[in-house]
Amino acid sequence: MKRKLINIVANTNFETRKVRQDLEDKLIKRDYKISKTFDHEAELTISIGGDGAFLKAIHNNRFPRMPIVGINTGTLGFFQEISPEEIDEFLDLYENRDYYEEQSYMLRADVYTKNRKFTLHAINEVILKGKDSKIIQMAVEIDENHLQNFAGDGIMVSTPIGSTAYNFSLGGAIVYSTLESLQMTPIAPLNSRAYRSLKSPIIVPGQTKISLKPTSRYRNGSLFVVDGSEKEFWDLLRVDITMSNKYIRRLVFKKDFYWHNLKDKFL
Repeated sequence: MKRKLINIVANTNFETRKVRQDLEDKLIKRDYKISKTFDHEAELTISIGGDGAFLKAIHNNRFPRMPIVGINTGTLGFFQEISPEEIDEFLDLYENRDYYEEQSYMLRADVYTKNRKFTLHAINEVILKGKDSKIIQMAVEIDENHLQNFAGDGIMVSTPIGSTAYNFSLGGAIVYSTLESLQMTPIAPLNSRAYRSLKSPIIVPGQTKISLKPTSRYRNGSLFVVDGSEKEFWDLLRVDITMSNKYIRRLVFKKDFYWHNLKDKFL
């Protein structure tokens, strides 16, 4: 790994550009080199923006192995620990190695169509839903055990670190970010004489396999969403979801940051 080399990834709004310039000036004064392009041998990646910028930094750069830390110039900023006013303090703590690393596992989705298999990874969540705001029907299996025939807007499977994102707005549980688990949360499930769908989320161990199998009518009438990015598959047969062997390494500088952040953002 190249020492003193830093990646900076950022959105392009006015506030972020100002913060980026300030950060770059301070890094150069401390004898750091800033990579002109994303360098996978850099010692650290700094994301400037909101949670969207953080997610893009990881997805667009093929899930890098070096640690990542965020400076928040967005609205929610649940991933971003540092405020623009704390840059000097952050750099002092970083140089003194006064921090710890937190590993947060991602999930893996193996998507099977009639002719192909695709493998995708998500930091927050994946969703199988109907196209054009229509309902979808699917069989749901847990470790190849049939659980339910679901009907509704869709089903989300989220990671612990994603439990505070869309999952939370759907009434899902908040799960501590380092636990190895998956959460399956229904989206507007139908319950009537014709349909019986679970209304509550289910949390399972990370090694569990969750399988979503759309009925034949919906194999060409569904969307698969990965961290907010929609993907359409023709002749979709099933999606198998497990915890990935990929993870992100986040630098944490405040021992109680998770709980203060949770209270600050949601209560």
